Amino acid sequence: MYTHNLDPILVDFGFIEIRWYSLAYVFGIIIGWWLGKKIIRRILINNNLKFKLNDFDDLISYLIISIVLGGRLGYVIFYNFGYYITNPLEIFKIWEGGMSFHGALIGIIIGVYLFSKKKDILTFFMLDIIACVAPIGIFFGRIANFINSELIGKVTNVPWSVVFPLVDRQSRHPSQLYEAMLEGVILFLILNILIFKKKYKVGSSSCLFLIFYGIFRILSEIFREPDAHIGYLFGVFSMGTLLSFLMILSGFVIYSILKKNEI
Repeated sequence: MYTHNLDPILVDFGFIEIRWYSLAYVFGIIIGWWLGKKIIRRILINNNLKFKLNDFDDLISYLIISIVLGGRLGYVIFYNFGYYITNPLEIFKIWEGGMSFHGALIGIIIGVYLFSKKKDILTFFMLDIIACVAPIGIFFGRIANFINSELIGKVTNVPWSVVFPLVDRQSRHPSQLYEAMLEGVILFLILNILIFKKKYKVGSSSCLFLIFYGIFRILSEIFREPDAHIGYLFGVFSMGTLLSFLMILSGFVIYSILKKNEI
């Protein structure tokens, strides 16, 4: 058993704080941008696709805005709509926490669609690249969740359990680390091994991301405490489980449509 004693603040200058959670976003975007360009170069060599590499640089600003807006609005709508509808000004207090992965995902899809239409690029090609690098940001994000003592796991007595003093004195599953491994490391390996194959099909990585992330998230939700103000929907499913199931379903539906159209 490990007693959590990590500080969410890396450096405090008094007038400004540098938090691990903020660095997770920064490093996730920077490393994802670097790897994304390498993946694009590899695909362009092995496939007859037309794409200006500089366009990927322009996409970053769209992604940052999409992640922040989508993540925040997703949290408001999916996780605490009743509170924010009566306290609308609280929606803008992002620094107090409250971001939704599924909301950020929707934001990214919309942002990439708008960007692709503007640049006359295949939307699914862009989404494939993002799908392959997104697990990097997810990994850093889940590590930051662990450092912040948030998204805690259920009570357990397994040898690797963790006590989060900021929450209570009970030993719990380090569910954030489970998610970091499943949604970060393993998902990254699956998608990047597949996309580097010579017979790459546009849209395949995007669909597999939806399917595998959904599966891994549902597995992780088994060990994770549901949001206290929501609990279990219908007494069975957490909100994360329900949204992830919809991800899996969407992945299969989109894949079948792409296969029929032979994009």
